[in-house]
Amino acid sequence: MFQQDALTQGLDVYRVGGAVRDKLLGWPVVDHDWVVVGTTPEAMRQRGFKPVGRDFPVFLHPHTAEEYALARTERKSGHGYSGFEVYASPDVTLEEDLSRRDLTINAIAQGPGGQLTDPFHGQQDIEQRLLRHVSPAFSEDPLRVLRTARFLARYAHLGFTIAPDTHTLMSEVSQSGELGHLAAERVWIETEKALGEPNPEQYFTTLNECQALATWWPELVEGETLTAALAEIPSAPEESALPLAHWRYALLVSLLSDEQRDALASRLRLPNAVAQLARHTALTKALLNTPLNDERVLHWLERLDGWRKPAQVAAQLALVSCLAPERQAVLHAAWQAAQAVSPQTLLSEGYRGAALGEALRQHRQKAVAVALGEGESR
Repeated sequence: MFQQDALTQGLDVYRVGGAVRDKLLGWPVVDHDWVVVGTTPEAMRQRGFKPVGRDFPVFLHPHTAEEYALARTERKSGHGYSGFEVYASPDVTLEEDLSRRDLTINAIAQGPGGQLTDPFHGQQDIEQRLLRHVSPAFSEDPLRVLRTARFLARYAHLGFTIAPDTHTLMSEVSQSGELGHLAAERVWIETEKALGEPNPEQYFTTLNECQALATWWPELVEGETLTAALAEIPSAPEESALPLAHWRYALLVSLLSDEQRDALASRLRLPNAVAQLARHTALTKALLNTPLNDERVLHWLERLDGWRKPAQVAAQLALVSCLAPERQAVLHAAWQAAQAVSPQTLLSEGYRGAALGEALRQHRQKAVAVALGEGESR
């Protein structure tokens, strides 16, 4: 049940989508989305709702900032997830609006009194732990392949599987070439969400099974690369200032070559911070795969740009505590020793220009060497 306020009184309003699904699952409800049936954009604006939809009529509640969309239908008119003609009118019914949704578990609406409208048996699929498409129109939107894989990453631990006929449709979409028309930014958004779910490996294995992985992640489908890459994900630091999803991505691609990693970052148009974390993570893993010495550790600190951005070193030390906890203390000591070298002291000794830079590096390397020696003797 939900209470209608002064702005929604008199409107035929329904809670829809994830809020209804997750309530039925006992999963935390984060966002509330609403559908309004039988009204017009003008009437919504007159009530004080703020229009935000560019391609279809969606409005923000001025007090709660929650989205209220007018009931609509969609017809495929082009490529990708945005290639649709939208029809929004007071004569569009709730059932027609629900029929355009991807999965049955997302096609349930709740009225103000708590009554559920479930024309596609989403509640039954929740009970049977099935991710099933609403209609053959599922194949018209290639983004749904990624979304379905993401939902499996979220709910696999609850026993969910993808219905065989839905899996078949996902494979057909993958083979059609439609996935290649998706915007890179949208692919990353889905992937980032999946990487934050309880079982992110399900996202990638599902996409690989339906031949979707090769479109956007060809580097991961070579030989046993995917299996090895997925095995890296559990090592992600969970207590970090950085998002868990970004750590998991960085570890996922850490086995790739620098060229492969950069190509993937470019293809997905990754945010700079994510691409950089992936590079730094690969550097740290390379360091841990060799015997520590002063030159290697100093080079690592320099590549992390530690003198200007010490938080980047702190982040990698958190990773070291997960990957090689026996080395975390000595590397932390080496970092502190290098930080303690004062450029001002060298300036007071008369060093300037290139000579200052060279002396600073030499002193830092000596400090690191001492710290490593002390660490090995403890």
